[in-house]
Amino acid sequence: MRLLLYNLRYGAGHGPAFNFPLPGIGGYMRATGRNLGRIVEFIQSTHPDIAGLIEVDMGSVRAATQNQAEVIANATGLVPAYHNKYARGSINQYLPIVRKQGNAFLTRQTDAIQRFHYFDLGIKRLIIELEMTHLCLFLVHLSLRYRHRQHQMHHLVSLVRSSRKPVIVAGDFNTLSGSEEIDLFAAAAGLHSANVRNQSSWPSSHPHRQLDFILYSQGVRMLAFDIPNVQFSDHLPLLFDFELETAA
Repeated sequence: MRLLLYNLRYGAGHGPAFNFPLPGIGGYMRATGRNLGRIVEFIQSTHPDIAGLIEVDMGSVRAATQNQAEVIANATGLVPAYHNKYARGSINQYLPIVRKQGNAFLTRQTDAIQRFHYFDLGIKRLIIELEMTHLCLFLVHLSLRYRHRQHQMHHLVSLVRSSRKPVIVAGDFNTLSGSEEIDLFAAAAGLHSANVRNQSSWPSSHPHRQLDFILYSQGVRMLAFDIPNVQFSDHLPLLFDFELETAA
């Protein structure tokens, strides 16, 4: 099986033009249609069985009211599971554009069970759980704040330990303090990083930080791992080929 993890940055792109006319903000207002087409073509070329997509526009004016998760699902033949990533009752649930920002899982298994959990702390709180026949996956986008991130990882440990199936946890962990944060979380949850060479995934133009992770438990056997050098977002995508030991 193949898992693709990709932070899309809402299809808004990257580079100097992203910061025009307002540094750090202006790019998030740009129309995303052309770049989304490139992203779709790339995802199609990787032939994933499962795709974990971070920072997906679910139909704001920026995306011409198109739900990017649905667009990618239709193009790949995968089944989508997506949701707004902010806390229930948060002001972000009501702001234009922002209220359409979420994360998504796509899968070939049509009867996979979808569950949506929420962290207690942080602005970005969504956890998407995808329970397949012999595997359970979690998709996250953790907080930029260290204290909140640690609380979120503690919550994740509980979810992972509660699963009776092999587990994969994937997402943008925002580990700005270094990969040691992941080492502690992985040890507590009984997980291993697919990125054994600690390759960086951000920024895509000159990667020097490892922010995106795919972690797997006992019962999952890694076959291959790659970080393709494509620059449709500020993050590079991760590709993880694996098999389940129970099905081997």
